[in-house]
Amino acid sequence: MELFDVLRGLGVDVDDGLKRINGNEKLYTRLLGIFVKTINTHSFTADFDGNDYAEETEKAHAIKGTAGNLSITPMYEAYTEIVNLLRADKPEEAREILVKVLPVQEEIVQCIEKHLG
Repeated sequence: MELFDVLRGLGVDVDDGLKRINGNEKLYTRLLGIFVKTINTHSFTADFDGNDYAEETEKAHAIKGTAGNLSITPMYEAYTEIVNLLRADKPEEAREILVKVLPVQEEIVQCIEKHLG
């Protein structure tokens, strides 16, 4: 499937994601659509409030979990770091990671939307 090849090129471990669901490509594709909805619901920008970032921590945790379940490795790794930094009261360092991952995130989401849309 072309979608899977493009995602692999973006650093997504499609094979591991498929392995988690017994190789069911149709289910994996459907879950990718749900992932996009999760991003649209939970995404946030790097200009979050440096004093109260509990909401961003919760959103980052949701994205991390969904990305991890689907082996969307670049996003899983970045959001794991963001969650850890926010919990350690290091919002500026979390912002730096977020700024780096947002273009990658956008590329992955656009790829999924293009192939599913």
